[in-house]
Amino acid sequence: MSRLAKPKRIVMLAFEDAQILDIAGPLQVLGSANRGRQTPFYEVVLAARRPGPLRTSEGLSLVAGKGYARNGGALLRNVDTLMVCGGLGVDRAIQDPALIAVLRSGARKARRVVSVCSGALALAEAGLLAGKRATTHWSRVEDFAAAYPGTTLEPDAIFVRDGKMWTSAGVTAGMDLALALVREDLGEETALAIARQLVMFVVRPGGQSQFSAHLAPEAYPKGKLAGLLRWIPEHADEDLDVSALAARAKMSERSFARTFVREIGETPARYLERTRVDAARRLLTGSTLPVGAVAGRAGFGSEERMRRAFHRLLKTSPGAFRARFQINGGAT
Repeated sequence: MSRLAKPKRIVMLAFEDAQILDIAGPLQVLGSANRGRQTPFYEVVLAARRPGPLRTSEGLSLVAGKGYARNGGALLRNVDTLMVCGGLGVDRAIQDPALIAVLRSGARKARRVVSVCSGALALAEAGLLAGKRATTHWSRVEDFAAAYPGTTLEPDAIFVRDGKMWTSAGVTAGMDLALALVREDLGEETALAIARQLVMFVVRPGGQSQFSAHLAPEAYPKGKLAGLLRWIPEHADEDLDVSALAARAKMSERSFARTFVREIGETPARYLERTRVDAARRLLTGSTLPVGAVAGRAGFGSEERMRRAFHRLLKTSPGAFRARFQINGGAT
């Protein structure tokens, strides 16, 4: 970039009760790319419905320099990357015609359109994710899928890029996405320098399931299998197959298998594997048990079987996962 080149304009759209880290995290990453440069590479703009103080869900206020309810054309002039945050206020925000209008208009002008966390709901409401792949925070996956069936959700992705549309998973995943934007714009060396400074992975291994518990029991509290789903994690180390689970549910194997897929969206075997990986994840990060013992307690039966499951679901090995995420050396 020459000294006379104009900075790339990054516009972050926010709203009342947004999550503060959805805003501050990605903008911190992008702003870090300006350090040491005579001319900033990015011009970062925070916009709310009106300029001025913006209350976040954490009780702190940020100051929006621009407003999008009026004169949105000026806000979007020369926009390079249009971003929208997420948070508790997103359900109200997507009912605001001004936000939807500026997203639609900005999407036509911007080189990239980005959502952080549940901000994907705003992009979808604006019709920008129809026929595209996307992700969002794990807690909003079910709501999103029901409201916007034309979008293909990848619920375990840290972030997803489909053409000019970029969507990220929950909270800190927005920082991972922002680092990917820096890497695209300025190269691996700059991204690595920022990652070192902020103590981040340049490319975080695995997906959301590294950090979120297996939530099907809470996601389906009134289904026929709700009791079974609460029972499985406490008995994951037992010899559980379809016949054993069907008997526990007091159903025929055929009826059980059909009901399970209909209510949960995956086969019993796949669900059980995810549950066991989650159990192993907690043991690996919270204890000093040998990896082989973790495999036994989590119900895998063998270390090799657990290793294959980790690579399949988390794209890493049990040993590497422990090395990265173990808490204070674990406990016995």
